[in-house]
Formats: sequence, structure tokens, C-alpha cells
Amino acid sequence: MNLSIIVALGKNNEIGKGNNLLCRLPADLKRFKEITSGHAVVMGRKTFESLPNGALPNRKNSVISRNKDLKIEGATVYSSLDYALIKLMDEEEVFIIGGSQIYQQALPIADKLYLTKIHAEFPEADVFFPEINYQEWREVSRKIHLADERHAYSFSFVEYER
Repeated sequence: MNLSIIVALGKNNEIGKGNNLLCRLPADLKRFKEITSGHAVVMGRKTFESLPNGALPNRKNSVISRNKDLKIEGATVYSSLDYALIKLMDEEEVFIIGGSQIYQQALPIADKLYLTKIHAEFPEADVFFPEINYQEWREVSRKIHLADERHAYSFSFVEYER
């Protein structure tokens, strides 16, 4: 199993505000769907609750929650990230999709990062991605997108491998 993290973050590692994304970037949402479709995705309960239509289609949804009685339609609930990863060991690639606490736990053991680096600051953000030690990672691709009529901010898709 390859463990990958996928996240959109601002200049100061901001990732969310009020249990929502920082901004709407259609190209980022399309990339997220393309990359994660057909794979397992792991997220915290709050991230799951932020999804507009519940479980993500064409993906094996796993939710981490301390609530042992929690049942979620279209998803398997696990008590810890470690337990979820053991159960998903036979998957080719598993994607960590949020939130902050799950990213914090997964970053030290992740094999790949799919980052959307938004070229803006979001001072109203209340959720942050952990600090990345870029010396531990090798950049394998970068694609820059300038702001346009559909995207309020410029951003870059950057992939890293350990």
C-alpha cells in the first residue's frame, strides 16, 4: 500500500474555515476526483460531515471517529488511523483527505503528497496543515495555474515523494 496525502493549502498552511474549504477552485476539485477515484479515502468525522453529498462515489470511504457507535451510510468507521490502515493494507493507494488531526498523524508515514498550493493567505482560517519538512521530500511535478474567471486565486499542483 502506498499512503498518499491530498490537500489544498494556503501560503501559511491554512486548509479550512468553519468546516469548509478555504475557497472554491474547480480545477482542484476536478483533480481531487480524478486522483482519488477508484481508491480508498480516509478522513476524520468532521471532514466527512463537510462533504456536501455524503460518502464520495467510486471510492472506499473510511471515517476515523472516537464514537464507537457511529454508523455512516457508504463508509466504514474506524476508531483510529492505525486500525484503518491495517484494514486497508491490500489497497494499492490510500488517500488521506483530512482533517488536520488525521493529516498530523499521517504525515510522518506518508509516501506521497498531492498538494494544491494556493498562492494566497487566508487570515480567517481556523484549521491548518502541519509543517512539512521539505528536505524529507522530492518534488516530482509542478503545474502552475493563474487566477482566471473560474479561479479567484492562482495556485500550483505540486507532487512530492519520499
